[in-house]
Amino acid sequence: MHGQSSEGGAWHAWLAALSLFSGPLLRMQSFMPSALAATAAANTPGVHPAIPAPGLPSGGGLPGFHSPPAVPSYASGTTAGGPVRTQPARMPFYVATRGTTTIYLLGTLHVGDPADYPPNQPFRAPILAALNASPTLALELSPDDLLVSQDDVSKYGVCRKPCLQQLLPDPLWAKLAARLRGNPEALAEIRKMKPWLASLLVETYDSLSAGLQTEYGTEAQLQNVFLSLKGRRVIGLETLAEQMRAFTYLNLAQQREMLAQDLAQTPAQNVADVHTLLRLWRLGDADAIAAWDAARTEKLAHDPRVAASVDNRIVYERNRRFVARMQQYAAPNKPLFVAIGALHLGGRKGVLQLLRQRGFTVDPG
Repeated sequence: MHGQSSEGGAWHAWLAALSLFSGPLLRMQSFMPSALAATAAANTPGVHPAIPAPGLPSGGGLPGFHSPPAVPSYASGTTAGGPVRTQPARMPFYVATRGTTTIYLLGTLHVGDPADYPPNQPFRAPILAALNASPTLALELSPDDLLVSQDDVSKYGVCRKPCLQQLLPDPLWAKLAARLRGNPEALAEIRKMKPWLASLLVETYDSLSAGLQTEYGTEAQLQNVFLSLKGRRVIGLETLAEQMRAFTYLNLAQQREMLAQDLAQTPAQNVADVHTLLRLWRLGDADAIAAWDAARTEKLAHDPRVAASVDNRIVYERNRRFVARMQQYAAPNKPLFVAIGALHLGGRKGVLQLLRQRGFTVDPG
């Protein structure tokens, strides 16, 4: 990419996949649920990775980033999150039915804690039964689109020369530079990014600093189970072009709002929010997750009107597209299993409510 060293190119490829797939834990759950699984897939048997990512599963390939010391060790009975649980996390899981048409919906996290996926049973029995009953698994992007995702991120998110400082008001740039003062490698790279991609990088550091790992994103673990079954296919609910337009069509004010929200709190406060989201996800209530996220956005918004327009573009418009595609793929007596970012499910504009409006009965799974 633009004549960078192989080390820099490898990092950019990793970030490209990260940003398209799920971005950092908070914004990624509602915005980009697709390329992080590609990185995770590099270490998941049976899943085809979007990019070669040796040595990068936990963020070690990011400039200046040093992974937390906690490394999973099943032999010692501990993981990055503490003792290995004997039961998997509950996770937000729902069953939508209309006549003989069934759609299973799982809210995912795109980075995770190995403690949530016990080796002998990574998912609860109802989730495993639903996977077994479904001939098709629908993710936000198809595996084929993941293979080419990094090129589009580079094309639309990275400038040929430093551009970010010129695209930001001076106070916001000063805040970003101060945040990365101790990480000159990252600051040098972020100078070449559009504000939307810079926002995702800031969140990525905070998410990985929380001790979570890309190879334990829900999608990667889910595909590992699903693709071990015979005659199954994995599809996308949107195309790569559609997903990219959610970002590239953001105007400059909207991109600045994204970055301003990421910098409104200290890194420690953002890490605490990552842990809160993880805890809510483990409890499995999609509406509680949506309510918490709405309150967080209200607290952090620099311009509430612009913040609402960002959510509409990156979350709610995509929710409507997801539901329309689900209805296309679901068929009588052929269940469809859908796995999308947990923040897409709950709330009055979430996928579960949109399905209810279309005549589906939605129950917790």
